[in-house]
Amino acid sequence: MGFHHIRFPLDIALGARGGPVRLTDVVTLSSGKEERNQRWENSRRSYNAGYGIKSRADMRNVLAFFEERRGRFHGFLWHDALDFSSSEDGTEISANDQEIGIGDGVKTQFLLVKRYGVGFDPFMRVINKPIANSVVISVDNVELNSVDFGVDEASGIVTLNAAPAVGEVVRAGFEFNVPVRFDTDKLDIELFNFDAAQVPNIPLIEVV
Repeated sequence: MGFHHIRFPLDIALGARGGPVRLTDVVTLSSGKEERNQRWENSRRSYNAGYGIKSRADMRNVLAFFEERRGRFHGFLWHDALDFSSSEDGTEISANDQEIGIGDGVKTQFLLVKRYGVGFDPFMRVINKPIANSVVISVDNVELNSVDFGVDEASGIVTLNAAPAVGEVVRAGFEFNVPVRFDTDKLDIELFNFDAAQVPNIPLIEVV
């Protein structure tokens, strides 16, 4: 198996449905109280791309994309229209959006993350498929020039040319894709008029 660094057709992805999935065991005791166990440490995104298909041309594009990925075999990139950037409210990204580390005078590599929540138990999501040319970085609230750092699109690791001093906060702004694969090896295609096609179910699942 492999991962193809190519994004699912954007115009179709914008009509899809989906979001984060978690796995929690809930046991109700004889007293009526519950015991809950979180089986996954992190959430996992799940989508249905079938809702984005509006024409026969869309279906041909998806068919070709599905065959080239060999069904569930190869992963690929997905654009989540609701959650695709470091900005918390959907506004333009900035170099101070997300804290990704604190300098120790030696470390130069930092992993992109996005924080969800602020009060009780914030969730830190690792972003390992950033859009490299969208990434902006600041150190101690001073934005760096693009030549002062590099970004690995395959891992989400940012490498600075110079190590931040002890205590300096490193922050980042970025856009990103979600690594996914098809969660089926079968496309059940229905053609219902000359220039229309409908696929009721094209499940996608985030790969971790």
